[in-house]
Amino acid sequence: MKMNITGRKIDISAGMRSFTEKKLVKLEKFFDDSAEAQVTLSVEKDRQTAELTIYYGGFVYRAEDTSEDMYASIDRAVDLIERQIRKNKTRLEKKLRSGAFDAVPEAPVFAEEKEFKIVKSKKHALKPMSPEEAILQMNLLGHEFFVFHNADSDKIDVVYKRKDGNYGLIEAEA
Repeated sequence: MKMNITGRKIDISAGMRSFTEKKLVKLEKFFDDSAEAQVTLSVEKDRQTAELTIYYGGFVYRAEDTSEDMYASIDRAVDLIERQIRKNKTRLEKKLRSGAFDAVPEAPVFAEEKEFKIVKSKKHALKPMSPEEAILQMNLLGHEFFVFHNADSDKIDVVYKRKDGNYGLIEAEA
């Protein structure tokens, strides 16, 4: 697995880099050498955040954790990715490395989701609008995200509210 560890408002020490690499080795049993792991470590006042994104086989596995200790944040982010994989192991077995789930020693048992249960379905008319109008509409509805027809690009896009209070835009690619 290729690993890219970067710091935002933090200098990454050799000890922190080796700790992060050691924790990521734990995930190598699920992926082969073509997997790419992007780790971003950031600091804001007393909040230490570890963001872990793994690109493999057309899938994106992502986890983020914030705490007062960077080492704890890194540890929990890796555990979150492992939990996501184990929870969806039936669906992911064909996509992950062969034998990834064979004889896993001392692995905690997670309730596996057998099926995704859709409890509500809605129809939504996509009106052409700008991302700013979509954010306004999203806020008026009190939602965390909003799907809309982007009048500028003539594509279906999504705006969403981020944990930091800002907004994000997901632009569709064909």
